[in-house]
Formats: sequence, structure tokens, C-alpha cells
Amino acid sequence: MSVTEKDRIPPVPAFGGAVRPRHGTGWTVAALAVAAVLLLPSLTVLWSLTAPPSENWAHLGSTVLPGYILNTLKLMALVAIMTAVIGVGTAWLTVTSTFPGRAILSWALVLPLATPGYIVAYVYTDLLSFAGPVQSALRGVTGWHTGDYYFPPVRSLPGAAIMLSLVLYPYVYLLARATFQRQSAALFDAARNLGAKPWRAFLRVALPCARPAIAGGLALVLMETISDFGVVDYFAVQTLTTGIFRTWFSLGDPVSAAQIAAWLFIFAIALVFAEMASRRGRVANPLARDMPSRPRRLAGLAAAGALLACALPVLLGFVVPAAVLLRYAVVAGDPLLGRNFLDFAWNSLTVAAIAAAIATVLALLLAYGERLHPTRFNRISIRLATLGYALPGAMIAIGILTLSTDIDRLFADMLSDGLGVSPGLLLTGSVAGLVFAYVARFLTAAYNAAHSGLEKIHPTLDAAARSLGAGPRRVLAAVHIPLLRGALASAALIVFIDVMKELPATLLLRPFNFETLATRTYRLASDERLAEASTAALAIVVLGVIPTILLSLSISRGATREALAPPNTEK
Repeated sequence: MSVTEKDRIPPVPAFGGAVRPRHGTGWTVAALAVAAVLLLPSLTVLWSLTAPPSENWAHLGSTVLPGYILNTLKLMALVAIMTAVIGVGTAWLTVTSTFPGRAILSWALVLPLATPGYIVAYVYTDLLSFAGPVQSALRGVTGWHTGDYYFPPVRSLPGAAIMLSLVLYPYVYLLARATFQRQSAALFDAARNLGAKPWRAFLRVALPCARPAIAGGLALVLMETISDFGVVDYFAVQTLTTGIFRTWFSLGDPVSAAQIAAWLFIFAIALVFAEMASRRGRVANPLARDMPSRPRRLAGLAAAGALLACALPVLLGFVVPAAVLLRYAVVAGDPLLGRNFLDFAWNSLTVAAIAAAIATVLALLLAYGERLHPTRFNRISIRLATLGYALPGAMIAIGILTLSTDIDRLFADMLSDGLGVSPGLLLTGSVAGLVFAYVARFLTAAYNAAHSGLEKIHPTLDAAARSLGAGPRRVLAAVHIPLLRGALASAALIVFIDVMKELPATLLLRPFNFETLATRTYRLASDERLAEASTAALAIVVLGVIPTILLSLSISRGATREALAPPNTEK
């Protein structure tokens, strides 16, 4: 039995015919202004398609661009398959079965989310290379020499897909697990009573009911995949993202780089619409609250198999990389450890804190504006403003660079013609541009958390405060913000961690001599100085562990599912 899901709190009703337009207009204008500003980088990239193609574009289109597109599609397909298998499989096992270590693994399976993909790539390249400990031990045990055996190359497209899958599967795991926990045992038991084996009942009953959540998790995974630069660059996999960097820096052709970024935009928008389509007609089981699923106790080989299946992703995606980094940091570590390293950490913490604060404030503004004035036009504007998470960091950075360069050039021409003064670059290569990119990129996560929190506040509280003469701002300050402290803290925390891990936008937009933990790790690892890069890499992992654990526990309780929901989810 199923019914169409209608469990969200309805929009805030109007507080009188003449009141809503008067109060809603200001918030609507503010929301539209935020949306317009945040859309400028994307619109700049799209506008580049109208520019005359450069001399390099024809050459790129006939040589490397098809390869960029094909490799991007292959990488997306491989990552989608692997993350779906790992995420759904482990979610199903931890929800429906009892085995040794289940209580710990239920939250530990999220830990790889704290580890950036490029750090995992650096670690496993060092471990699995010809001179690494794994192949060296293999040769020592077998007596083999060069040419006597075959070892799969780590630096390859399948290798990049494996590295990304090890750190991205938690997106699928979290949403699938939350859905499986809410499913009633009635439908599954009915299938079993009709003679279906557990595997068949899972495929025919449980999996279709969880399809929207799985699709949402996969959408997040694929958005992160097309945004990745660190892994594909280190593994020499030619994707659209690496093409942007090579065209900009190697060829010195910003127009062609922006046009390649437009292709990334097309991929991202396609993912958004695919995710929205997957959620149409979603169903929920009304018996879920009355008949919760009862885990089956596994024993023997079944218990050992479940333990191994759930433990391997944690070991490979978090424990092994963290242990290797810790060993390298203790044995060698960053030679600049001290004042210089503290500067790197301070830069990372500062921009992350500023971006998190701005994104949280803007998210609250947008969510409250939609609550006050829930028109279709307002909702569409807000969805456009929060499109950033679906857009690759490199694409947003290209848009900001193009836009800031044009503004700087225009301003310089005005001052030069009027006053004979050359101001130089004011916006290009500034910390402000970097923070702008972070906010545009990660506002979605903050908005989803704030919006979810507001939905849990019953509209009657607004009506009561308004009936006592409080205006919208007073209602927000006195009623909503105290009730939203947890949601807003979660929003700021999610953005903070995302900014700490972000690499492509930071590489493109950081000011001269402005080093962060992410760029420090990338620069040293790219020079094959992994031991020196381990200190910065370990710092990023440590800073992401505690928030990730808290997020896992929160989602397990169903408190912040919407905070991880993909952008532009159809209401």
C-alpha cells in the first residue's frame, strides 16, 4: 500500500490580504538581488558561448574536446555504479541486519566523507606504485622481477573512479539508510510470505521504494565527480575540468576555457533535471510508523560477510589514508611546520569561516523570504540562487575571473581617461573573489538546512507573533532564529568543511602567495612530496572528522535529511 508523499509543512498562509504584499515585497526583492548576484558567474560563462571562437577552439574541438567529454562520461558512469553498490549495500545491511560491529559501522561508514578525494589518490598512488610497499612486498614474497607480473595501473581512469567512489559513497549511504529506516516491514514481509527470497524481495520491494533517495544521493555524487580536479589531474585523466585548467594556463586562452566550462554547466544542469525527474511520483509507506523494520540477526559466514562488506569501505576510504598520513607526518612532515604552516591553516580557517557565515546569513534570508512570500516566481528565483552546488567549482571560478577582469578593465579605463591614474587589479585575484566563489558554490547546503529548519516551525507561531504587532524582522529575530540555532549551526558547519576541502576554485582564484591547506597539499603532492604534504592533508582530514560524525548521527535520527538533499529538489 502506498500513497503520494505529502508530509511537508505547508507554506505560511497570508496574514491578511493587504499585509502579505507589503511585507513580502521587501524580502522578495532581497532574495532576487541575492539570486542575481550569485548567478552572475554562471551567466558570464554561458555568455562566453556568444563570443567568436578563438584560434584554439577549432583545434580543441577536433582533437581533445571529444576526449574530455567521453572521459567525463566514463568517469561518471563508473563512479555512479560503484557508489550505488557500496552505498545501497551497506545501508541495507546496517538497517536490516544485526552483526558484530554494526553499531560502530553505522556511523563510521560516513567517515570517508571527511577525506578529500585528491588526498586518497595521493596516498594510494604512493602505496600501490612500483616502488611502493605493496608491490615491493609482493616481489619480496614471490621473487618476481620487473616484467614477471602484471599490476593494474593506479593512475588511470578506473583508478580515478575507485578513488572518488571511496570518498563519495556516503552521500548514497546516508540517504538510502534514512529511507530504509522509515520503510515498514509490512511490504517486505508480505513479499517474503508470497515466496520471494530475501534478495528478490529487496530488489522488487525495498529498492523501488528507496529509488528517489538513491537518485538524490547519486546526483550529489555525480555533481562532485564532474567538479573534481585534484584526482583527475594527479592521475592524468583528461576530463572537462582538467581541460579548463590546461586551456587557461597552458594556452592562455580564457575564452576557450570559459566555453569548455559551459559544457560542464550543461552536464550539471542535466544532472539537476534528471534528479528532479526521478523524484516525481515518489511514494511513501503509511505503515512505516506502525511497523518498523526489525533487523535480522546474522551468524557464521553471513555475519562475517556483512562485517567485511561494511568494514572495507571505512578501512579503504578513511582508516588507511589517515594512518598513512599520520605516519608520514610523524616521520617527515611539512618542513615549513611552524609559523608558515600556521599561516596556511589560518588562511584556510579564515576564508572558510567567512564563507560559512555569509552563506548561512544569505540562506536564512532566502528561506525566510520564501516562507513569507511563497510565490512561484520567488521559488524559482531561489532555486536559481541555490544552483551553485550543482555547478563545478572550476566553472564558477572561470565566471568570476572573467567578470572581475572585465570590471577591473572598465574601472581602470575610467580612471585612466579621467584622472590619468592606473589602479591595477582590484577584484581579480582578491580574497573577496575567492569568498564569493565559495558562497556561490556552497550556498545550497546552507539553504537546505535553513529551509528544513523553518519547515519544522509551525506557521501558527508566525501568526501569533504578527497578531501581537511584530513585523517580519521582529518575528525572525525573536521567534525563528532562537528555534533555528541547531539548523543554522549545521548549515555553517557543512559549508565550513566543504570550503576546507575545495581545490579547483581555490587554485584559480587565490591571491598571489595566498596558500591554504588544500593548495599546500596539492602543490607538494603534485611534486611527489607526499611525506611533506601529509601534515596539511592530515589537518584537513582532522578538521572534517568531528562534523562528519555529528552529521552522520543527526541524519541517522532523521533530523537533517534535507540538509543533504540535492539542489533544486521539486517541492
